[in-house]
Amino acid sequence: MSPMHAAPQPVTADDVEEAVQLMLTALRGAPEGSWGNRAGTLEWDCWETVEHLADDMFNYAAQLAPPTPPLDGWVPFVLSRLRPGGPQETIHAERGAGLPGLFQVLEANAGLLAAMVRTKPPHTRAFHSYGVADPAGFAAMGVIETLVHAHDVAQGLGVAWEPPAELCERVLARLFPDAPTDAEPWPTLLWATGRTELPAHPRRASWKWDSAPRE
Repeated sequence: MSPMHAAPQPVTADDVEEAVQLMLTALRGAPEGSWGNRAGTLEWDCWETVEHLADDMFNYAAQLAPPTPPLDGWVPFVLSRLRPGGPQETIHAERGAGLPGLFQVLEANAGLLAAMVRTKPPHTRAFHSYGVADPAGFAAMGVIETLVHAHDVAQGLGVAWEPPAELCERVLARLFPDAPTDAEPWPTLLWATGRTELPAHPRRASWKWDSAPRE
């Protein structure tokens, strides 16, 4: 078991797109009828969880997009729920388009976030409720949302999912700089987001990342 590197490279727009493609590759083989299953320990089903992820990507892109990004709140899009207890969001996928449509909605919004991360200057700052962030921070948030929600959906669908350790390592360094370094990066990321326990580290009842720039 190797400890995390001292200074991992920043999370990039390429990482956002790669994480989404890894997720979709893992999930595409699941039976279509299983997408109504509950996603892990969430209150949402697997389809809703992917919609939520697409909505995260959209909102992160939108925060960076204005010429003067907001520093004190979210861009005020209308939010709605399609059912009581479902995720409250702006982005919903057309059910009639089936899983290909759902995946396309996710890829489209991940592309928007990747484009914003690539084109905005590194000194750009925009609001997030866990800390005003730079483009690399929003990329890291897009990746962590993808990795952990892929875990939730994979549990609901009964398929295997484990992302690359190096990607997990860089996300941890950016968003959870105080996370333990005596376990492998993927279990540590699941611990940091309240999804498992680690030796000597009980499962977290509450958590949030720190999206403030590291420099």
